[in-house]
Amino acid sequence: MAIALLDQMLALFEGDPGVRKVADDPALSAELLMLFRMILADGTVSESEMDAFRRICLESFDIPETSIDDVIEYLNDFGYETDGVQAIAVFRDLSMDRRRLLARHMAEIARADRHLAENEVRLLRRTLEVLGISPVSAVDEQQ
Repeated sequence: MAIALLDQMLALFEGDPGVRKVADDPALSAELLMLFRMILADGTVSESEMDAFRRICLESFDIPETSIDDVIEYLNDFGYETDGVQAIAVFRDLSMDRRRLLARHMAEIARADRHLAENEVRLLRRTLEVLGISPVSAVDEQQ
């Protein structure tokens, strides 16, 4: 009980811990921005895509569900200042495993609604190209 109260007071003075985590990590900010752009690529935001996004945030990045709305708001603000090429450029200096993780997450979001739109395929293909990942190696890593 006391710890929960302390966490609430800390969040009040320092902001949401999930948003702080994203804001303090340029690669994480860039990845989440690319994932959100994948959600928007087909022109609609489906609940299944948002569920996949929430699951990735929790399971891969330890961002709690209670922070997701604030993280999305942060990404919206951050996204106005950062285009897709700039976001992907953050990954060029990271390990191939980390780049493949981005590709797998983007593919997971694209497949979440069980329909691959042309714009989703184009965004994923361009991302793989910029990251220097072959589609075959990205798929091989998923299995």
